[in-house]
Amino acid sequence: MRAGRRLPDLGPRGEGWFLVQLVILAAIALAGTLGPAWSGAPRALAAVGGAVLIGAGGLLAVRGLVDLGGNLTPFPKPRAGGALVDTGAYSLVRHPIYGGLILGGVGWGLLTASPVSLAAAVILAAFFDLKSRREEAWLIERFDGYAGYRDRTRRLLPWLY
Repeated sequence: MRAGRRLPDLGPRGEGWFLVQLVILAAIALAGTLGPAWSGAPRALAAVGGAVLIGAGGLLAVRGLVDLGGNLTPFPKPRAGGALVDTGAYSLVRHPIYGGLILGGVGWGLLTASPVSLAAAVILAAFFDLKSRREEAWLIERFDGYAGYRDRTRRLLPWLY
């Protein structure tokens, strides 16, 4: 039995996974408003790196949204009648929207010099790893070609993971 099958569904389409995601994203955003934990040159360097990560994450996530087209759903269970998308951003990574949100969360933590926001971004990365495993169990059930696609494509972050 694969790990994704052991993870809970959290609703018929995985609605609970989406709600948890929203809570973690809100925590990242709010933690960044608590004020900077460091200043000076480290803050300036972190801000530049953070802005780059936010931009890269935004591009990856938006491209993933566009590439999904009519297959887009906020829930991890694929739409009935949907098609497997493995082109565009999906040729680089199986979950570009999740990867883009992770990059954006880390970028926000750096931009705002917020250790709490950075910690929440790490929690988001771990959460998306689990959510993607649950989603992939459904994708394998739904699409004959998914296992091969999974074997040749990174999970969340292009060229890394």
